[in-house]
Amino acid sequence: MGDRKQAREAREARDDGFQSFVIGRWPRLMRTAFLLTGEQHAAEDLVQSTLEQTFVAWRKVGAADDPEAYVRRVMINAHSRKHRRRLKEFLAPKDDSGLVREIADTGDRIAQAEDRSALLQALAQLPPRQREAVVLRYWEDLTETQTAQAMGCSVGAVKSNAAKGIAKLRAIPGLAEMVTQGGRK
Repeated sequence: MGDRKQAREAREARDDGFQSFVIGRWPRLMRTAFLLTGEQHAAEDLVQSTLEQTFVAWRKVGAADDPEAYVRRVMINAHSRKHRRRLKEFLAPKDDSGLVREIADTGDRIAQAEDRSALLQALAQLPPRQREAVVLRYWEDLTETQTAQAMGCSVGAVKSNAAKGIAKLRAIPGLAEMVTQGGRK
């Protein structure tokens, strides 16, 4: 009887740990997924499938030094698999009225930009790997090493994809000025 009780208590502790993780990280995971997919429902699906995969391995994940990095890597891999199968994505929502609005951090210039929809549409124009690199490096503020780990590639590939993505974003008329002016106000 004692073994059953210990097993039940261990399961409950694991479930509580996972639930706490999900509650604490849900907004950030949703933001990252939305920036990767460009569509609210696709982002919700991506986060849900990521959390399903993570729950199965939660004993290992919860004991890791950085469980959020592990979950982010699972999310990037799931998103990348979707692109390899060439499934159609709706990258720029036609109507973003139903989206949850994020409150800008005081130092986040992009989040303070007057026209966030222009930024989201610009991100949607980037190829998937460039979009991943830009989102993880500049929106999630990960280091190049952390971004490389999340994307499953080298630091050089992160630098290359991020530089190309930023160059494409800067080439969009009005976007660079909007971000620069938004940060100086």
